[in-house]
Amino acid sequence: MSRIATVDPATAEGQARTLLGRVERALGVTPNMMRAMANSPAVLDAYLQFSGALSKGLLPAGVQEQIALVAAVQNECDYCLAAHTVLGARAGVSDDDLVAGRDARASDPKVEAALTFARQIIATKGFVSDEDLAAVRRAGYGDGEIGEIVAAVALNTFTNYFNSVGQTTLDFPAVSSYAK
Repeated sequence: MSRIATVDPATAEGQARTLLGRVERALGVTPNMMRAMANSPAVLDAYLQFSGALSKGLLPAGVQEQIALVAAVQNECDYCLAAHTVLGARAGVSDDDLVAGRDARASDPKVEAALTFARQIIATKGFVSDEDLAAVRRAGYGDGEIGEIVAAVALNTFTNYFNSVGQTTLDFPAVSSYAK
């Protein structure tokens, strides 16, 4: 059971109602994470704006979803692992890459370099080595994309921590294990 209450979209008021309605229209459902965030419309709005901005960035949606899987594994967030397995499939990530991505691997070497870099960001709390940065650049990522990898790690770390603190009730199909 969640340790942070969820807001029922049918009875939500004010900005929480508006934001939850926007989520419902965009996704066709209102995930428990966002219902819990709606306790503070500022938190839900911040999440929606950050994720919305990144969706218009340079990194393809599939790569962003694979970064989310890396973060979920590194931060041990079952909720996000389950959610981004579903969302990654919707973004066109293959079943094999959804599993491999949990361990920062991918069938595409360029994507794998981004995932490895994301994992290093988490492992070093942002203090990546010169070699880590050089490796992601050698794979073909420019400074804008590198900034987006950092931003994707930050956004997903936020949701990982939010769900871990709240023990958000899973409303996506469970993923049975981490591929560490």
